[in-house]
Amino acid sequence: MSSLTKEKIIVALQKLSIFLQNPSQSFEHIINSAQNSNGWFIESEVKKAISALNQMLNENDLHTWLADVTLVETPKKIGLILAGNIPLVGFHDVLSVLATGNIALIKMSSSDDKLLPALLNELIAIEPLFADRIVYVERLKDFDAIIATGSNNTSRYFEYYFGKKPNIIRKNRNSVAVLNGQETVEEINSLGNDIFDYFGLGCRNVSKIYVPKGYDLKHLFEPIEVFQPIINHFKYNNNYDYNKSIYLVNGVKHFDNGFLLVKEDENFVSPLAVLFYQEYENIQEIEQILNQQTEQIQCIVSNLPLNIDKDIFGFGCSQHPKLWDYADNVNTIKFLQNL
Repeated sequence: MSSLTKEKIIVALQKLSIFLQNPSQSFEHIINSAQNSNGWFIESEVKKAISALNQMLNENDLHTWLADVTLVETPKKIGLILAGNIPLVGFHDVLSVLATGNIALIKMSSSDDKLLPALLNELIAIEPLFADRIVYVERLKDFDAIIATGSNNTSRYFEYYFGKKPNIIRKNRNSVAVLNGQETVEEINSLGNDIFDYFGLGCRNVSKIYVPKGYDLKHLFEPIEVFQPIINHFKYNNNYDYNKSIYLVNGVKHFDNGFLLVKEDENFVSPLAVLFYQEYENIQEIEQILNQQTEQIQCIVSNLPLNIDKDIFGFGCSQHPKLWDYADNVNTIKFLQNL
């Protein structure tokens, strides 16, 4: 293969970032038509994902992320089984494979099989040396390692079929927020993005909040009222109506602001259109709970100095990870370099 260097990779990704700021007409068409094959991928949500990628690919962060990376001399074939829960969610895995000089064997998700190939085509147009390193497959075979993202159920399937090869196999995770009751209206409004971006379908979306005992939920409801139009999306509305009817029929205590159901629950995984909450007596109690459950948590949103072995993001930042904010806290670059 022709020589791909770290400098060429960085320049190409910078140019891709510039492209994302002013996409071509053909790429705009793909953005606008994405919802035809996936009803969740409406234009505004796809553009949120593109904006987040653009922020991620800034020059300083690219240099920082790749500072200690040495491209492999002999590229390995890395099988990628991508998720499709939110737009372009698999891009970082592809990027990590390419940034280490390896070959990405990509098994697309049927839920997101238009946007990523279109974006990677733009990357190849910018740097043709990537062309031989991006391969789409229907069935994975002849690979050296695998990175697979799925549910708790599919992870067992992945373990069975791919467990003998070096692997990163991801399961279900959710994100939580810890409040102390002193948050500003602006901070809670930003928390609304952590809850509602991509309709709450991402593992980085907040599905549960921890609040001090006696917390008045009006401090949550009033600042997030601006997100009310989400109820106009038919798929989200269907989930809201379904969960509301279940709670009403079963007499389950809950709060309802017309577009979000809030229920007291110790679990992390809330249904779509539902936010769980749990009260606490002191911060140490929450630190203990979360440190014991790190395997279920993707990230934590808070402005508190929590003593927790997990990434903590400011309000509104959970869906804006840096290049080094790895899924499940597993360093993909290090994994690939150690093969």
